[in-house]
Amino acid sequence: MQITALIVAAGRGTRAGGGIPKQYRQLRGKAVLDHSIRALLADNAVSAVRVVIHKDDAAYYSEVAAAISDPRLMPPVLGDESRSASVANGLAACNCDIVLIHDGARPLLPAGALRRLIDQMASCDAAFLAVPVNDALWQVTDGKAIAEQPRDGLWRAQTPQAFRLDVIRDAHDKCKTPMADDVAVARAVGIEVVPVIGAEENLKITRSEDFALAERLMRQQMDIRTGNGFDVHKFGPGDHVTLNGVNIAHTHGLVGHSDADVGMHALTDAIFGALAEGDIGQWFPPSEMAWKGTASDIFLRKAIERADERGFLITHLDCTLVCEHPKIGPHAAAMRASLADITGLALDRISVKATTSEKLGFTGRGEGIAALATATLVKI
Repeated sequence: MQITALIVAAGRGTRAGGGIPKQYRQLRGKAVLDHSIRALLADNAVSAVRVVIHKDDAAYYSEVAAAISDPRLMPPVLGDESRSASVANGLAACNCDIVLIHDGARPLLPAGALRRLIDQMASCDAAFLAVPVNDALWQVTDGKAIAEQPRDGLWRAQTPQAFRLDVIRDAHDKCKTPMADDVAVARAVGIEVVPVIGAEENLKITRSEDFALAERLMRQQMDIRTGNGFDVHKFGPGDHVTLNGVNIAHTHGLVGHSDADVGMHALTDAIFGALAEGDIGQWFPPSEMAWKGTASDIFLRKAIERADERGFLITHLDCTLVCEHPKIGPHAAAMRASLADITGLALDRISVKATTSEKLGFTGRGEGIAALATATLVKI
């Protein structure tokens, strides 16, 4: 089943203030639209994402797309005069079984809610995220409460709203009246639509104060991960070893398919581990000659790139080298500086230290070097 997420981001968003369309304003260091796109890309069932943009926003959107760099993000589609017309333009560009229509200004879509919606589409033609109304409802006239309104059976609609592509295309073709959302379009032509429990945090940013609320909600649902890495390389012929990007003169070299930088390999595996994306051997198989003699910063940079693509910020790296010789202490500062240059982290977020194994085991006999590493990642 091919699923395309269609993100509607062609509005002007003037009520939110800020001087630019709200979907391009910054929220925790990234555009609101960036967060909305990544939330959909986080589910592997989503095979493509298309964004409907305003004709004047091409430059803004290009910056967002460049930062995401995911092959599932397709070229944008230009919007139209109304939301319904913009969606219709986007639907015309889709080639899939199921389409998820999402607001560009909903950056906090939880993975669980998205998964519930996708699962529901196995048994219906149309569904949408929504939450039941629990608060009392009052009709207000001239600033005064006039009459309480019944709330039984009332739900607050959210997005994504999911449809069989042919069903919603046909609905838009038949419904020529602009509608508030695509559930309304579907119901206007008689399509049954199933509500799926959404989430209170699936906020649509509308007013300027919503940015502060979104910030608070993002702090509450922070995703913190820790990964561990371990690597070993034996000594062989050579006059130096490379550890965390620093060449250190020694009586032997380290043997490996690449440059055998045992510290950087452990750090790379720690990041991949935190992402649950395998290990360095899966990404860069030693059986492939392309990686013969390769500098290990290439591996580390790839792990960092994956973290960024998944929306994670690396907040701390810790590497422990285990060996009798060479002495690590005199070179630890240079290693930290090397790693800081590669990762962009501040020095106080990078730790490099060493220990011996009290002359026990292969490291104690001077047969090689081992490294242990820990990486801490935070969802941003």
